[in-house]
Amino acid sequence: MSDARKLFDQMEKRDELSWMNMITGYVRNGEIESARELFDGMNENLQALEMFKRMHLEGIELDEFTYTSNGYGEDALKLFDRMRTEGLAPCDYLFAGAITACASLGALEHGWQLHAQLIQLGFNSSLSAGNALITMYARCGVVEAAHVVFRTMPYIDSVSWNSMITALGQHGHGLQALKVFDLMLQENIKPDHITFLIVLTACSHSGLVKEGCEYFESMDNVYGITPDEDHYARFIDLLCRAGKISKANDLIQNLPFKPGAPIWETLLNGCRIHGNMEVGIQAADQLFQLTPQHDGTYILLANMYADAGRREDMAKVRMMMRERGVKKEPGCSWLEVANKVHVFLVDDTSHPQVHEVYTYLRELGVKMRKLGYVPDTKYVLHDMESEQKEYALSTHSERLAVGFGLLKLPRGATVRVLKNLRMCGECHTAFKFISRLVEREIVVRDGRRFHHFRNGECSCGNYW
Repeated sequence: MSDARKLFDQMEKRDELSWMNMITGYVRNGEIESARELFDGMNENLQALEMFKRMHLEGIELDEFTYTSNGYGEDALKLFDRMRTEGLAPCDYLFAGAITACASLGALEHGWQLHAQLIQLGFNSSLSAGNALITMYARCGVVEAAHVVFRTMPYIDSVSWNSMITALGQHGHGLQALKVFDLMLQENIKPDHITFLIVLTACSHSGLVKEGCEYFESMDNVYGITPDEDHYARFIDLLCRAGKISKANDLIQNLPFKPGAPIWETLLNGCRIHGNMEVGIQAADQLFQLTPQHDGTYILLANMYADAGRREDMAKVRMMMRERGVKKEPGCSWLEVANKVHVFLVDDTSHPQVHEVYTYLRELGVKMRKLGYVPDTKYVLHDMESEQKEYALSTHSERLAVGFGLLKLPRGATVRVLKNLRMCGECHTAFKFISRLVEREIVVRDGRRFHHFRNGECSCGNYW
């Protein structure tokens, strides 16, 4: 890339192909900031639009360029809006990129507006835009709308089928996801390795062990697809969630390749769920060798010790983290209110209305206790007094985001929150009580799946 950039800088004249090659080169090599700076340096937006079209003709996906999968969703939307403001008419591929950005941000209201504009401009029959809409609605917590888009698309491809199966699986509708997969087979659409990844994930999230085993076996026997490490990780996750730790461990010992970190992390998580200390420690030891700086291993092991009441061992794990310089990724949650995305961190003090949220959550806590809610302080890994632990639980980022949504969204409106990490068990319990108390639906998308809280219950059935 450095040699290519030298040649590029030495050129007296550059056309859109020159710009396209440089920018996509940066993107595909992971140098997103360099790609962004180069694009911002282009003199004319018209040239940018022509480059977008050329990129599509060259087979380069727009959403890749707009960095939506690299954490630049907000920048992508700003760029799209800037082009509209300056009178440039976007094509359906540009719309698909902007809609994908909405999916990454959880910006449902903005996504609704883009969907309406698609229809007004006659792009609603676009395959790329339709697939982007399925993903956007699903990742914003409105799987019903994703299903409507899927059913009304004039033409669908394998991406459409995979997107719909993924959407249903993420929301805990495992049986519906398998029905869509069966329809896909009836339409003579051949499943690929991605299809089986999402089918196995759907089975895992819904506890469909028998079905998952059958689909895993059919990969090689029926469709000639050799399972890779990701498929084995999903299959092992299926077994672990169902409590079949020994079977999962035996499978790992007989894998046709050396298991990597994803396999061991899946096993460790299953051991944490079901309290299998012996196998869990073995999995953690493997992870410490493979990825010694990954915070997830230390957190899972510490949580497992905490669940077992082994506070001294938990403290040793935390000490090990400090000695090795491993820092826990901070929890971050966000939601959209009035077309603006509001972000909350754990123990947040930066949001201008966060103190109002803390007051509201304290008031809710008093009412929740009357319904039988008791904070589970085992999820606090620090040594502190009981009251301090209860307060620490109330400062989790997802709790703050939900509180803000309940305060600021219209009465009765669904609260939709996204989080970067897995939601803790204590917040999961609290949201069941809160949904019953305020008589509203709360949807939380964490790092693994969606949770729909209604009338004191969660869509996951506590199987997560």
